[in-house]
Amino acid sequence: MHYIFVNDKPIVLTTKVEKEDGFKNYLLSEVNIGKVIKKLNSSSLKEVRLIGKKEHKLIKKFLKLLPNVVAGGGKVYNDKGEILFIYRNDKWDLPKGKTEKKETIEETSLREVEEETGVQGLEIVKPLDTTYHIFKRNGKHKIKVTYWFEMKTSFEGKLFPQENEGITKVEWLSPEDSQKALENSYANIRILV
Repeated sequence: MHYIFVNDKPIVLTTKVEKEDGFKNYLLSEVNIGKVIKKLNSSSLKEVRLIGKKEHKLIKKFLKLLPNVVAGGGKVYNDKGEILFIYRNDKWDLPKGKTEKKETIEETSLREVEEETGVQGLEIVKPLDTTYHIFKRNGKHKIKVTYWFEMKTSFEGKLFPQENEGITKVEWLSPEDSQKALENSYANIRILV
């Protein structure tokens, strides 16, 4: 199963048809994605499920429904086991951003974390789950595909929020404070942390 978030409500890609209870089923091959997004945003539905035939083809088919924006980001740990968070649009988030020409996704992720937070000496430890969410820009819906990496650093310098990106705070949060921050975060970030 794959989850694509519209705000905090998921579109679930699956091969299983289940009796509708708080959600609605649609066939992936015939879906009008605009209507699905509108329905999620304007109803009490908890989720929408798009049903396909082959598990390994679900995400590939779904990504053809809307333009894709590719981004990379990091879940960064310091030597104290704290996680690096940014605060933007009145929500806690992890640093991430769009790829630039001829960059690998790893290069994008490292650059974006450094630009958004001021943290240096980053090292990728391992890839994490890829997240998907739908957003609207200039009146058009798009899918943001974010490749995440667990990172580590021994950086102890000053943190600098990238204010021109709307980031107002950057903080290292303990595991306990991270859980509290997740109460005011996004569904796809809660999955990662």
